[in-house]
Amino acid sequence: MAKTIMDSYSHEKLNSLLGHFAVPEKKYLIKPLTDGLINDTFLVFDASTPLYILQRINHLVFTDVEGLMNNIHHAFRYLHDTDYTKITLVKSKKGSSFYLTETGDYWRVMTYIDGSTAYNTTENPNIAYEAGRIIGKFNSLLQQARLDDYIDTIPRFHDISLRKVQFESAIASANSEKLKTAEKAINFTHEVLESLMALDLSQLPLRVCHNDTKLNNILFSKATEKALCLIDLDTLMKGYFLFDFGDAIRTIANTAAEDEQDHDKIVFDETLFEAFVDGLGENGAFLTKKEIELLPWGAVLMPFLHGIRALTDFLNNNVYYKVAYENQNLDRGLSLYNFTQKALDRIDYMEKVLSEKLKK
Repeated sequence: MAKTIMDSYSHEKLNSLLGHFAVPEKKYLIKPLTDGLINDTFLVFDASTPLYILQRINHLVFTDVEGLMNNIHHAFRYLHDTDYTKITLVKSKKGSSFYLTETGDYWRVMTYIDGSTAYNTTENPNIAYEAGRIIGKFNSLLQQARLDDYIDTIPRFHDISLRKVQFESAIASANSEKLKTAEKAINFTHEVLESLMALDLSQLPLRVCHNDTKLNNILFSKATEKALCLIDLDTLMKGYFLFDFGDAIRTIANTAAEDEQDHDKIVFDETLFEAFVDGLGENGAFLTKKEIELLPWGAVLMPFLHGIRALTDFLNNNVYYKVAYENQNLDRGLSLYNFTQKALDRIDYMEKVLSEKLKK
């Protein structure tokens, strides 16, 4: 994949794009970062020192780029503290938070935190603890934010009724071979969908949330393992905290890859779960009693939502997520559904842990 990206963007082209931003004019070394599924992302070096993140925003997914960048701009006013590392947007030379090319591509530049790293999964309780602490800190800092300042960058992003409609449409248009291949995942969708649609979120406070708090969207210090901040803020918009909680649990309590085909490797690690909740508890005072009561269902809802989206994309011939092989989205869906079931089996356990550790 890295070769494909650099085939599309030469060093000369990328340096030319950087020239439209308020950075010192020189020849930079630029390397692709290939973990992302949506945007094209590059790390910019001056000699061997990483300085900036250069990124092409996928405007087919994020159709209101100006609104998206305004969301991030507003949030960055609050997202800094003694234990939360600040990231800065680098303005274009015209004073904008992005640069629009003649061909209609949107680019942005942000500062890079040197000495940072990210993890796709972890078996380390301290990493789980720090993830909980920084997600709690992130949401606590954004309590100051005005909801009216934020647009929905992906309308109805976590709306399960919308995902149901999209899934049913994909079922109706998919060929018989795909339907047969995905039969197990389709059956599980039908089994769980209605119970999750019955969840009543109306008593929860609406917040400005990250909405994509998987573990690799958290930066950690390489030296100390201390969580520094959250990244990939394109989905930052109004939402419920149980979205951020559930998305974190699906990648922290589970030590397997999201598209793991050997389901014996998929676990709900209670030690990692409790460490995460302990970390969250450092900032837990911002949560209401009702939010705490419903958090376990976030750990069921979020892997299910990601699973149904991956399954739907598989049935639609992989038009949304980047894939390395034909059935990768189906593997993602099945893996996510396996963890959904494991979380369902632990509702009572999660309620007990959360009530004890996040007492109101």
